[in-house]
Amino acid sequence: MTRCISCIVFIFRPNYVLYTVKIPAIQALVALLLCSCLAVGCKNGLRGRNNNTNNPNKADSSGNNPYLLTSLDTAQWAKLLQPDAFSQLVEIETSVGVLRAELFFHTPVHRENFLKLVSENFYSGILFHRVIKGFMAQTGDPTSKNARKGAVLGMGGTGYELEAEINTQYFHVRGAIAAARTSDEANPEKKSSGSQFYIVDGRRVTNAQLEQIERKYNFSYTPQQRLLYQQLGGAPQLDMEYTVFGRVYEGLELIDSITQAPADKYDRPTKDIKILRVKQIK
Repeated sequence: MTRCISCIVFIFRPNYVLYTVKIPAIQALVALLLCSCLAVGCKNGLRGRNNNTNNPNKADSSGNNPYLLTSLDTAQWAKLLQPDAFSQLVEIETSVGVLRAELFFHTPVHRENFLKLVSENFYSGILFHRVIKGFMAQTGDPTSKNARKGAVLGMGGTGYELEAEINTQYFHVRGAIAAARTSDEANPEKKSSGSQFYIVDGRRVTNAQLEQIERKYNFSYTPQQRLLYQQLGGAPQLDMEYTVFGRVYEGLELIDSITQAPADKYDRPTKDIKILRVKQIK
């Protein structure tokens, strides 16, 4: 990688290099020809079998990117998954275990609304009424409390909506917490439900998928965001469509317990999975 960068720098700044060393014109020509040959060799190397070890933005034919997957050691990775210092933290106790999550600083409307509902014990006893393996688990419908078996759920709420806070900082990586909403036809402004939210389970994500989303919405994922998608998986097809306002940072394995539960034709778990309580811990 270092040799390639050196060649590229030399090619794009030949005048600077040649002026500095003050070599004769014929030597300058030879130097340029030599550098061009090296550049071609570097370029061909990037196209070879081991191209992913030289180019962190290049995936192989299966969509894997070994450079991204191994670019952080254990300590660095653990630090990356820790909640942001400016986030508010909550603990979500469910019938299958405890999740700890952060509520993001840059989605203040959703964060403060969620904390308000938590302070009112709004979520205590509410079911995960829609679960899809490899996708997400949805909850927050107050009519699900003590709902009879087989009842179709998902239409309840607080009676108000929240203005969308969709931005390019937060995405649907595994563990992301995002607000549910009605369809674009009924809700072109993408306003969020006042109470319903979902936790992303997601699937393996390829560079090709991320590039497709980038082209569609005209933005670029950061290297860190790509790394998270490559390592954790997620549901990038939802990016820029729903407000992501939080992230589970502890208890990710419980998401599988929820999304893989047997469910009926409406994706409601046949055995109720409920939120016992939510409390703010920071």
